[in-house]
This record gives sequence, structure tokens and C-alpha cells, in this order.
Amino acid sequence: MSRTRGTWNTRGTWLAGAALVAVLALTGYAALSGSDDDGSDAAGKGGATPSVSGSATASPAPAYTQPEDWTEPARWVALPRGTRTDKYGSQVGYPHTTEGAMGMLVHTTNGSVEPGQSTVDVQMRIYRSYMSAEDQSDETAERVEQKAQETDKTLRQQMGVPSNGRDLPPGSYVRTTVIGYKIIEASDDQVGAWMLAQVATKKGELEKETIEYIRLVMGARWESGDWKLSTKASVDASTQGGSDKPGMATPGDAKFNEIGWTAIREAS
Repeated sequence: MSRTRGTWNTRGTWLAGAALVAVLALTGYAALSGSDDDGSDAAGKGGATPSVSGSATASPAPAYTQPEDWTEPARWVALPRGTRTDKYGSQVGYPHTTEGAMGMLVHTTNGSVEPGQSTVDVQMRIYRSYMSAEDQSDETAERVEQKAQETDKTLRQQMGVPSNGRDLPPGSYVRTTVIGYKIIEASDDQVGAWMLAQVATKKGELEKETIEYIRLVMGARWESGDWKLSTKASVDASTQGGSDKPGMATPGDAKFNEIGWTAIREAS
């Protein structure tokens, strides 16, 4: 992870394009539920409109000075994985613990769009597998698909290919990886947290990869024997801690510990 340090004072790091910050795994639900970086745009039951575009806005932090030495994160966690795969090919069956909730949230935020894939495919799978039952409706599903189509179109335009096509350029990708989280509130059946993620974008085989960072509030609720993405949980977390935005720093920076982020190890 150390290769990502030292980029926080670059303007481009913060001003990520809406589609290129296409946090793939329905983090669009965060914007609809008021859990974006501004903590606004709350929506009520059944009125959710998941959207990748604009779902997780990056906010500038004070100028960053790269530390000379690696500072070991004070808080590490290997989050549990789901115990089975559902009919949509999604990992489900997370433990009924705070770590289980975070495992689901991190898993659904991590992801990529590459040639041969589409945001529509990813968003609809996540919607079907992970959205809380009270947030699902025919209207919401239609809006999820429509917003994902708009994101795919914008993404192709920014990648330099026809907007009405499907495939991205060879060697291109948008990959989102959660690098840390900070719990806002946790109970037996509901968890809300700040998520800190890295978004890597490459526009083609010969293009240089760019790295951007986002932070957003996400919430999970225990429902029907598993953790689900929940608008209510996200709104509750945003209300409790969404206005108190934690600073941004990568693992290895002493500020990462000072801010209170927890770093993530790959589960075995």
C-alpha cells in the first residue's frame, strides 16, 4: 500500500470524475440515503434511487506531507467473508457481528469494471443480493438500471470510446478498493461506518493509472439472517456522525492512526 502514499496534496486526487469514481457495488445507495460525503439528499422508504454517478464525492483534506518511515496501523482487521454464494453469484452469509457487517460493506464496495463488463451488470447484481427488502421495489430497480446505464455511457465517453458501445478500451479499468473504515455506530442488528476507498482508473493499455480517494458513510442492517445494505441504517449513521468527517490518510501514515481508521487485511 505504500505506493499510494504521498499523493494527497495532488488536486487530481480529489476531483474525481463522477463516472470514474463509479464505486461499483451499489454505493450509489449511499447518496440516495444521505450517506454521501456531504450527508445530504436523504430519501425515504421506497423512494431510493441508487446511482453510481455522484454517489461518493471526494473532499479535499489539508496538504499532505509524505512521512519518511512507515507507521504500522494501530488497528488491523481481517474481515470475515460470506459463507456461501447466492443465485446471483454474490457472496452472502456473513456472521451476525460488527465485523460481519463490515465484511459485507467492504465486499460490496470493492469491485471493478473492465472490458466486457458493465456497471449495469454490477449494480443490478448488488441490488438483488444485498439491498434491504424495505428499499426494494420495481420502481427502484428500474432507477438503479437507468442510473447505471447513464454511468456506463459517461464512463465510455471519458475513456474515449463511443458512448453507445459496450466495451471499454483494451487494458482499461476502474477498480475500487476499501483501505480503511471508522465505525460511527454499532448495535446487534445495525452498523454504520465511514468508508475510505481508493479508486484506480486506467484508460487503456498504454495509459498511466490514476489513483483517487473517496470517503462515504454506509449502513448495514441484519435482516432475514444476513447483513443488508440499508437506507435507514445509512441515514442513522449519517445523522450521528456524517457531519463529523474524518481526515483522510493511507495506511502507513501516522495520521491514519491519529484519525482512528482501521486498516483491512485480506481474510484467509
